[in-house]
Amino acid sequence: VQDIPREDPAVYSMLCAGDSVGVFQVESRAQISMLPRLQPRCFYDLVIQVAIVRPGPIQGYMVHPFLKRRNGEEAVSYPNADIKAVLDRTLGIPIFQEQVIKLTMVAAGCTGGEADHLRRAMTSWGKNGDLEQFREKLIDGMLQRGHNLDFAERLFKQIKGFGSYGFPESHAASFALLVYVSSWLKRYHPAAFYAGLLNSRPMGFYSPSQLVQDARRHNVEVLPVCIVHSDW
Repeated sequence: VQDIPREDPAVYSMLCAGDSVGVFQVESRAQISMLPRLQPRCFYDLVIQVAIVRPGPIQGYMVHPFLKRRNGEEAVSYPNADIKAVLDRTLGIPIFQEQVIKLTMVAAGCTGGEADHLRRAMTSWGKNGDLEQFREKLIDGMLQRGHNLDFAERLFKQIKGFGSYGFPESHAASFALLVYVSSWLKRYHPAAFYAGLLNSRPMGFYSPSQLVQDARRHNVEVLPVCIVHSDW
Protein backbone atom coordinates (compact mmCIF):
# COMPACT_ATOMS: atom_id res chain seq x y z
CA VAL A 1 0.00 0.00 0.00
CA GLN A 2 2.80 2.42 0.85
CA ASP A 3 4.15 2.15 -2.71
CA ILE A 4 0.90 3.18 -4.42
CA PRO A 5 1.03 6.81 -5.63
CA ARG A 6 -1.32 9.13 -3.77
CA GLU A 7 -4.04 11.26 -5.37
CA ASP A 8 -3.71 9.85 -8.90
CA PRO A 9 -6.08 11.85 -11.18
CA ALA A 10 -6.70 8.83 -13.44
CA VAL A 11 -7.99 6.81 -10.49
CA TYR A 12 -10.43 9.58 -9.55
CA SER A 13 -11.56 9.97 -13.16
CA MET A 14 -12.39 6.26 -13.23
CA LEU A 15 -14.44 6.62 -10.05
CA CYS A 16 -16.17 9.80 -11.25
CA ALA A 17 -17.39 7.80 -14.24
CA GLY A 18 -18.96 5.24 -11.88
CA ASP A 19 -16.52 2.57 -13.03
CA SER A 20 -16.30 0.79 -9.68
CA VAL A 21 -17.57 -2.76 -10.15
CA GLY A 22 -15.62 -4.90 -7.68
CA VAL A 23 -14.15 -1.92 -5.78
CA PHE A 24 -14.43 -2.26 -2.02
CA GLN A 25 -17.31 -0.25 -0.49
CA VAL A 26 -18.28 1.64 -3.68
CA GLU A 27 -19.49 -1.23 -5.87
CA SER A 28 -23.17 -1.23 -4.86
CA ARG A 29 -25.71 0.27 -7.25
CA ALA A 30 -26.33 3.13 -4.81
CA GLN A 31 -22.61 3.94 -4.60
CA ILE A 32 -22.13 3.65 -8.37
CA SER A 33 -25.04 6.05 -8.85
CA MET A 34 -23.59 8.52 -6.34
CA LEU A 35 -20.03 8.60 -7.73
CA PRO A 36 -20.83 10.66 -10.87
CA ARG A 37 -22.96 13.01 -8.77
CA LEU A 38 -20.40 13.60 -6.03
CA GLN A 39 -17.39 13.56 -8.41
CA PRO A 40 -14.65 12.60 -5.91
CA ARG A 41 -11.34 14.25 -6.82
CA CYS A 42 -9.32 13.80 -3.64
CA PHE A 43 -9.02 11.40 -0.72
CA TYR A 44 -11.36 13.33 1.58
CA ASP A 45 -14.03 13.20 -1.12
CA LEU A 46 -13.80 9.41 -0.87
CA VAL A 47 -14.26 9.63 2.90
CA ILE A 48 -17.50 11.53 2.30
CA GLN A 49 -18.52 9.18 -0.53
CA VAL A 50 -18.22 6.16 1.77
CA ALA A 51 -20.21 7.82 4.56
CA ILE A 52 -22.95 9.61 2.66
CA VAL A 53 -24.56 6.53 1.08
CA ARG A 54 -25.82 5.27 4.44
CA PRO A 55 -29.27 5.22 6.05
CA GLY A 56 -28.31 7.99 8.50
CA PRO A 57 -27.48 10.74 5.97
CA ILE A 58 -30.19 9.53 3.57
CA GLN A 59 -32.98 9.45 6.17
CA GLY A 60 -31.72 12.71 7.68
CA TYR A 61 -32.19 14.42 4.27
CA MET A 62 -28.52 15.40 4.03
CA VAL A 63 -27.58 13.98 0.63
CA HIS A 64 -29.28 16.45 -1.70
CA PRO A 65 -28.33 19.57 0.32
CA PHE A 66 -24.70 18.43 0.38
CA LEU A 67 -24.63 17.80 -3.39
CA LYS A 68 -26.26 21.16 -4.09
CA ARG A 69 -23.70 22.97 -1.96
CA ARG A 70 -20.83 21.04 -3.48
CA ASN A 71 -22.07 21.94 -6.97
CA GLY A 72 -22.50 25.62 -6.08
CA GLU A 73 -26.29 25.45 -6.44
CA GLU A 74 -26.93 26.35 -2.80
CA ALA A 75 -25.11 28.81 -0.56
CA VAL A 76 -23.06 27.43 2.33
CA SER A 77 -24.00 29.17 5.57
CA TYR A 78 -23.51 28.64 9.30
CA PRO A 79 -25.57 30.00 12.21
CA ASN A 80 -22.42 30.79 14.22
CA ALA A 81 -18.70 30.16 14.44
CA ASP A 82 -19.05 27.16 16.78
CA ILE A 83 -21.27 25.29 14.34
CA LYS A 84 -18.99 26.28 11.45
CA ALA A 85 -16.05 24.70 13.29
CA VAL A 86 -17.97 21.39 13.41
CA LEU A 87 -19.42 21.42 9.88
CA ASP A 88 -16.95 23.44 7.79
CA ARG A 89 -15.27 20.45 6.15
CA THR A 90 -18.65 19.05 5.02
CA LEU A 91 -20.14 22.31 3.73
CA GLY A 92 -22.46 22.84 6.68
CA ILE A 93 -24.10 19.40 6.44
CA PRO A 94 -23.50 16.74 9.15
CA ILE A 95 -22.22 13.61 7.42
CA PHE A 96 -20.35 11.84 10.22
CA GLN A 97 -21.39 10.52 13.62
CA GLU A 98 -18.75 12.61 15.42
CA GLN A 99 -20.19 15.79 13.93
CA VAL A 100 -23.66 14.94 15.24
CA ILE A 101 -22.28 14.40 18.75
CA LYS A 102 -20.40 17.73 18.69
CA LEU A 103 -23.47 19.54 17.35
CA THR A 104 -25.56 18.46 20.32
CA MET A 105 -22.95 20.12 22.55
CA VAL A 106 -22.32 23.37 20.68
CA ALA A 107 -25.85 23.94 19.32
CA ALA A 108 -28.04 22.50 22.09
CA GLY A 109 -25.79 22.76 25.14
CA CYS A 110 -25.59 19.05 25.95
CA THR A 111 -22.96 18.02 28.45
CA GLY A 112 -20.33 15.48 27.55
CA GLY A 113 -22.26 12.81 29.45
CA GLU A 114 -25.52 13.63 27.68
CA ALA A 115 -23.80 13.59 24.30
CA ASP A 116 -22.33 10.18 25.10
CA HIS A 117 -25.80 8.93 26.04
CA LEU A 118 -26.98 10.08 22.60
CA ARG A 119 -23.99 8.38 20.96
CA ARG A 120 -24.88 5.06 22.58
CA ALA A 121 -28.47 5.42 21.41
CA MET A 122 -27.30 6.18 17.86
CA THR A 123 -24.99 3.18 17.72
CA SER A 124 -27.90 0.91 18.66
CA TRP A 125 -29.24 1.69 15.15
CA GLY A 126 -32.92 1.23 15.88
CA LYS A 127 -32.65 -1.76 18.23
CA ASN A 128 -33.09 0.28 21.39
CA GLY A 129 -31.83 3.63 20.20
CA ASP A 130 -35.04 5.65 20.08
CA LEU A 131 -33.69 9.18 19.53
CA GLU A 132 -37.15 10.70 20.00
CA GLN A 133 -36.42 10.70 23.75
CA PHE A 134 -33.84 13.45 23.13
CA ARG A 135 -36.16 15.69 21.12
CA GLU A 136 -37.32 18.05 23.87
CA LYS A 137 -33.85 18.47 25.34
CA LEU A 138 -32.23 19.22 21.98
CA ILE A 139 -34.97 21.48 20.58
CA ASP A 140 -35.22 23.51 23.82
CA GLY A 141 -31.44 23.75 24.05
CA MET A 142 -31.16 25.15 20.51
CA LEU A 143 -34.00 27.63 21.06
CA GLN A 144 -32.39 28.86 24.30
CA ARG A 145 -29.17 29.50 22.40
CA GLY A 146 -30.87 31.75 19.87
CA HIS A 147 -31.48 29.28 17.03
CA ASN A 148 -34.89 29.51 15.37
CA LEU A 149 -37.39 26.66 15.43
CA ASP A 150 -36.89 25.82 11.75
CA PHE A 151 -33.15 25.31 12.29
CA ALA A 152 -33.77 23.31 15.48
CA GLU A 153 -36.31 21.00 13.82
CA ARG A 154 -34.12 20.47 10.76
CA LEU A 155 -31.04 19.68 12.86
CA PHE A 156 -32.97 17.27 15.07
CA LYS A 157 -34.28 15.50 11.96
CA GLN A 158 -30.68 15.12 10.77
CA ILE A 159 -29.58 13.82 14.17
CA LYS A 160 -32.50 11.41 14.28
CA GLY A 161 -31.49 10.01 10.88
CA PHE A 162 -28.28 8.71 12.46
CA GLY A 163 -30.37 6.38 14.62
CA SER A 164 -30.75 4.32 11.43
CA TYR A 165 -26.99 3.88 10.88
CA GLY A 166 -24.33 6.46 10.16
CA PHE A 167 -20.57 6.23 9.90
CA PRO A 168 -17.95 7.72 12.22
CA GLU A 169 -15.43 9.75 10.22
CA SER A 170 -12.54 7.55 11.35
CA HIS A 171 -14.36 4.46 10.06
CA ALA A 172 -15.11 6.14 6.74
CA ALA A 173 -11.46 7.25 6.38
CA SER A 174 -10.20 3.69 6.93
CA PHE A 175 -12.61 2.40 4.30
CA ALA A 176 -11.73 5.24 1.91
CA LEU A 177 -8.07 4.16 1.96
CA LEU A 178 -9.15 0.68 0.86
CA VAL A 179 -11.39 2.23 -1.82
CA TYR A 180 -8.44 4.17 -3.24
CA VAL A 181 -6.04 1.20 -3.18
CA SER A 182 -8.64 -1.09 -4.78
CA SER A 183 -9.39 1.53 -7.43
CA TRP A 184 -5.70 2.01 -8.22
CA LEU A 185 -5.30 -1.75 -8.69
CA LYS A 186 -8.33 -1.86 -10.96
CA ARG A 187 -7.03 1.09 -13.01
CA TYR A 188 -3.43 -0.10 -13.45
CA HIS A 189 -3.44 -3.87 -12.82
CA PRO A 190 -6.91 -5.03 -13.86
CA ALA A 191 -5.94 -8.67 -14.53
CA ALA A 192 -4.57 -9.07 -10.99
CA PHE A 193 -7.54 -7.13 -9.60
CA TYR A 194 -10.14 -9.40 -11.19
CA ALA A 195 -8.15 -12.56 -10.45
CA GLY A 196 -8.07 -11.51 -6.79
CA LEU A 197 -11.83 -10.95 -6.75
CA LEU A 198 -12.58 -14.26 -8.44
CA ASN A 199 -10.27 -16.13 -6.06
CA SER A 200 -12.07 -14.52 -3.10
CA ARG A 201 -15.52 -15.76 -4.05
CA PRO A 202 -18.08 -15.70 -2.53
CA MET A 203 -17.66 -12.03 -1.71
CA GLY A 204 -19.07 -8.74 -2.93
CA PHE A 205 -22.07 -7.86 -5.05
CA TYR A 206 -21.24 -9.57 -8.33
CA SER A 207 -21.23 -13.09 -9.71
CA PRO A 208 -18.14 -14.55 -11.41
CA SER A 209 -19.86 -14.05 -14.77
CA GLN A 210 -20.42 -10.35 -14.11
CA LEU A 211 -16.83 -9.88 -12.97
CA VAL A 212 -15.52 -11.64 -16.08
CA GLN A 213 -17.70 -9.41 -18.28
CA ASP A 214 -16.36 -6.31 -16.54
CA ALA A 215 -12.80 -7.61 -16.89
CA ARG A 216 -13.29 -7.98 -20.64
CA ARG A 217 -14.65 -4.43 -20.81
CA HIS A 218 -11.31 -3.40 -19.32
CA ASN A 219 -9.38 -5.27 -22.01
CA VAL A 220 -8.40 -8.19 -19.82
CA GLU A 221 -8.04 -11.42 -21.79
CA VAL A 222 -10.08 -14.15 -20.08
CA LEU A 223 -9.37 -17.66 -21.33
CA PRO A 224 -11.89 -20.49 -21.00
CA VAL A 225 -11.40 -23.00 -18.19
CA CYS A 226 -8.95 -25.77 -19.11
CA ILE A 227 -8.86 -29.04 -17.16
CA VAL A 228 -5.13 -29.38 -17.90
CA HIS A 229 -3.83 -25.86 -17.29
CA SER A 230 -6.31 -23.91 -15.18
CA ASP A 231 -5.32 -23.11 -11.61
CA TRP A 232 -5.33 -19.64 -10.07
